[in-house]
Amino acid sequence: MAKVLFVNPVIREEDDPRHVPYGIALLAAIIIREGHLVQVFDANAWRASDAVLTQVLAADRWDVVALGGITTAYRSIKQIVRRAKDIAPQALVVAGGGFLTSMPHDIMRFLPQIDVGVVGEAFVSFPELLRRLDAGNRDWAKVPGLVWRRSDGVSHLNPEQPLLRDIDRLPYPAWELFPLDVYFKNSMALYSEEGMGARRRLDINASYGCSLICRFCFHLGIAGDMEQVEENGERDVAFGYKRLIRYHSPRYVVSLVKYAREKFGVDFIGFLDENLMTMHQSSGKKWLTDIADLWIAEGLQPQCIRDGVPHDPERCTGVHWGGTSHATLCSPEVLKAIKRAGCSHLVYGYETFSARVMKTIGKGATPEANERSLRWTLEAGIRPIPNQMIGFPDEDFDSLRDNVLAWNRLGLQVKPFFATPYPGTEWYQKYKSRILEQYDGDLEAFLLDVGDATRLTAVISKKFNAVEIYGLRELMVQRDLKRLAEYEAEWNRLHPVDPLAEEKAAWARRFGGAKPGLTARPILTP
Repeated sequence: MAKVLFVNPVIREEDDPRHVPYGIALLAAIIIREGHLVQVFDANAWRASDAVLTQVLAADRWDVVALGGITTAYRSIKQIVRRAKDIAPQALVVAGGGFLTSMPHDIMRFLPQIDVGVVGEAFVSFPELLRRLDAGNRDWAKVPGLVWRRSDGVSHLNPEQPLLRDIDRLPYPAWELFPLDVYFKNSMALYSEEGMGARRRLDINASYGCSLICRFCFHLGIAGDMEQVEENGERDVAFGYKRLIRYHSPRYVVSLVKYAREKFGVDFIGFLDENLMTMHQSSGKKWLTDIADLWIAEGLQPQCIRDGVPHDPERCTGVHWGGTSHATLCSPEVLKAIKRAGCSHLVYGYETFSARVMKTIGKGATPEANERSLRWTLEAGIRPIPNQMIGFPDEDFDSLRDNVLAWNRLGLQVKPFFATPYPGTEWYQKYKSRILEQYDGDLEAFLLDVGDATRLTAVISKKFNAVEIYGLRELMVQRDLKRLAEYEAEWNRLHPVDPLAEEKAAWARRFGGAKPGLTARPILTP
């Protein structure tokens, strides 16, 4: 049996630790079931010094130091693997997750301390790696889903590991290995009254993948999107439009929540799923309503909903929850059903209220669908959370105005995220040369800089620079349409050629010069 130390890297240094790393918790449970000895150092929860990390790495003779995360954790991961090789040189350093899956050869080049990488889903590949290690066999060439170093130091990518089809075979996450008191202290989710009052929140993944092809989004090998391509005789990854949608049975989901309630006393569950409504559609429009029915039947329905009284966190029993939705896939019927089971909020990626820009991002929605879903969600008693972005490649003054006018009509207060070309997205591939130009050709500098889209990194707008995007967002937030128009006139004076002229002309020809509009009826928040 192997002694495995999982290290959860720091993510979102500017925020408190809020989410137990679900992937690590699942992998820990899987390999514990196989007899391995597991410890976790949650650097994100503890925010401890380098000295503490050193003590942890020296505390035992680890066979494996394993870590992973998305690209925004790259800076922390870089520091951890360096320290791991210095303090525990006998340990095999294994990395996985989105940061590596999106660019396996680049990461193996940037981080020579990583011995083996798990590309894509690790549920099968990582346990197989440990079995070989136990047997004294370090020939990684036969294990699908791994990237490793040949004797000359050059990385080699094995054929991909097929995705686990029956995900109900997965054990429950090993939440007990993490400092839950730290995470419970930060349970409050500023999305709904019930979320704000949460005191013991845990998050779950009820599904993997999404049917949509948004050009700004990444799935990174868990949605059937990952392919392998040959380049100069070497395999590499590419991400396309293929999809393999997987979701837990309603029984698994509700039993998992009951387990979390009974063992850890949770009062709120956050669904980490990319898009709950995709799964509902894929199941013949039964999945969410079946979960809701079981939620109630198993006694998880919040008392305030059952009794029809205002929520009181001091008295309410049961479990409230929140997750994600999609403007074109929701319906009044499913929204009302999940409200009865305790759904308090749904996050909608509205992205923009510009019909022209919406057509360019692969969202599969329209401004009208955005408005309709907002109204339906409010009518169901669920709070809709509208996520939007600024700095799209085809962003223009008209699209900025469309958003402000929609906010005014709909009673929304929004501070948009910045459009960011994360590795693994279509945007990243399309604009990679432009990204590199902004970082003097240094790809790793971009990885070290990229964050959670609350600050601007690589600009992919065809029309606006970084300073303009920051300033224009502030004008939007302030609803300052007068100054927006004044700057538009100034911009046009300084730029005789509009880089979006051709796209806008094509749009005008298609729609006769008119932009599909939204209804003027205001929607009031409850």
